[in-house]
Amino acid sequence: MRTLSILAAFSAAALLIAPPQPAVAADQSAELWTKRDAAVAKAVDFLAKAQSPEGAFTPQAGPAVTALVTAALLKNGRTADDPIVAKSLAYLQTFVQPDGGIYLPESNHRNYETCISIVAFSAANREGKYDKLLKGAEAYVKDLQWDEGEDKAKSDPYYGGAGYGKSKRPDLSNTSFLLDALKAAGRGPDDEAVQKALVFVSRCQNLETEFNTTEFSAKNPDGGFYYTPAAGGTSQAGKTEQGGLRSYASMTYTGLKSMIYAGVGPDDPRVKAAVEWLRGHYSLTENPGMGDNGLFYYYHTFAKTLDALGQETFADKDGTQHSWRAELATELIKRQNADGSFTNANPRWMEGDPNLVTGYALLTLEYLRPTK
Repeated sequence: MRTLSILAAFSAAALLIAPPQPAVAADQSAELWTKRDAAVAKAVDFLAKAQSPEGAFTPQAGPAVTALVTAALLKNGRTADDPIVAKSLAYLQTFVQPDGGIYLPESNHRNYETCISIVAFSAANREGKYDKLLKGAEAYVKDLQWDEGEDKAKSDPYYGGAGYGKSKRPDLSNTSFLLDALKAAGRGPDDEAVQKALVFVSRCQNLETEFNTTEFSAKNPDGGFYYTPAAGGTSQAGKTEQGGLRSYASMTYTGLKSMIYAGVGPDDPRVKAAVEWLRGHYSLTENPGMGDNGLFYYYHTFAKTLDALGQETFADKDGTQHSWRAELATELIKRQNADGSFTNANPRWMEGDPNLVTGYALLTLEYLRPTK
């Protein structure tokens, strides 16, 4: 009930944030949604052919791509008993470790792999089949989170975050995966790990508040988000001349979504500043601030965040209301390859891999159903 009230508040606040203006022309006809359904069917067909005999997708990447694709299939109508999904779930179970994590033993991406697997197994869980597995995986990712267990005080820039790599330095992307996993496991804003994550998320925003007194917060105070304030601070979009960390769209949508999941309301200055930044950088042709880097990751986060906001239109800086579901559906359909797959011409962050990118596209298309 609390989640519903939060979303209702966001929808009401949207009218105050951006007075309605004429909507941008977008095809919202039955034909568009028929094309959307056909794009989903073609993508699923491509993945069925791409699956290995063991049930894997891009096995050289460990369990992560398989988990992401499995979640995408489940969220688009396939059931846990479907042969493609059942094989994938069986394959993913081979990565369950004695400590509860779901990862390749030699991996430096254990939080990422386990969190995505939690989302997949949560979507497949019926009659408690995966309850034990999910309980162990949740405990594992919570243990990885930077907090008092790693001798980090709340004032430390690492606090509340999750990361990967040998140093496990926390970043906003991994922390968002943690929050996605906790939400899939049924955890809400009152969960202690969710609130710890909010501490870290707030420090990834270019906004000086009582929640963010890092050295970067006042150097580029535009309200957007960047990758991490930890270990000297990093933005994939680079630094400003003043030494600030540049904001970019995929992280700003990620930060806003994370705050919504943690129960931050629409009147909070952090939310208002993030929405205002996104209004000024509305685009479906690029990941603003990053060009075509991580474009399909961006599409997924864009759709997931605007769905969480509870708005059917989103106003840009000029006040023009965009029918974002129809616009993004049109853009994705245009980008689908003849064989049903999706790929990014820019292969950074594995977006040259058709399995991963098709998984991202399917997860995005799930949010692009007509609402009327």
